[in-house]
Amino acid sequence: MADWLPLLVSAAILGLLGGGHCLGMCGGLMGALTLAIPAEQRGRRLRLLLAYNLGRILSYATAGLLVGMAGWAVASSPAALALRVVAAVLLIAMGLYLAGWWSGLTRIEALGRGLWRHLQPLTRRLLPVTSLPRALVLGALWGWLPCGLVYSTLLWSASQGSPAQGAVLMLAFGLGTWPVLLATGLAAERLKALLQRRGVRMAGGLLVILFGLWTLPGPHQHWLMGH
Repeated sequence: MADWLPLLVSAAILGLLGGGHCLGMCGGLMGALTLAIPAEQRGRRLRLLLAYNLGRILSYATAGLLVGMAGWAVASSPAALALRVVAAVLLIAMGLYLAGWWSGLTRIEALGRGLWRHLQPLTRRLLPVTSLPRALVLGALWGWLPCGLVYSTLLWSASQGSPAQGAVLMLAFGLGTWPVLLATGLAAERLKALLQRRGVRMAGGLLVILFGLWTLPGPHQHWLMGH
C-alpha cells in the first residue's frame, strides 16, 4: 500500500488541479441539479449534493476497475508498453492544458459523446430529485459525462495493469475534484479564482508534465523520483 501512496496523492492532485475544468464542464450541471431539488427538500440540500458527487465518484471508480482489467489483460504483452507510453503522453497533454499552454486535450471528449447521448435521457427521468438514492443514481449517470481530463486519468489508471489499482486511483481522482464541485456561492468563486491564477496553473501543469515524463518507461524515472 505504501507504494500506492505517491500514485494516490498524484491522482487526487490531478482532480484538484483540474477543478477549473470541472467547474466549466460540470459547474452549470451542478447548479441545475441544485435547482432541481424540490422546495420541501431544500433542508437536505447538502446531503443530496453529497449523494450526487458520491455517485459520480463511484462511476469513476467503476470505470477505473474496467480499464484496470483491460490493462491487466495486456500486462504481459507489448501492448502494455504502448499503453504506458500513450498514458504518459496524455498526462503531459493534461499538464499543458492545466498550465493553459495547449487545449488539445479537450478534443478527446468527443469519444464519449455517443454513450452520453444514450445516458442523458435517463437523467431527465430522475428529476426532480426527491430522495438520496435518486440523487446517488443521478450522480452515477453524471459521472459518464464526456471529459478529456477523466479519459486521460483513466488511461493512466489502465497503464498500472491492476483492476484494484485502477479503481482506487480513479476514486482518489474523484475525491480530488470533490472540494471544487461541492463549493457553492462565494467560496466556489474564490476557489475557482485561486485555481485559475496563472502561477498556480503553471505550477500544477509543470507538476503533471513531470509526472507524465516519469510515467514514460526509461532510466530517467529513478532520477525524477529522487527529485
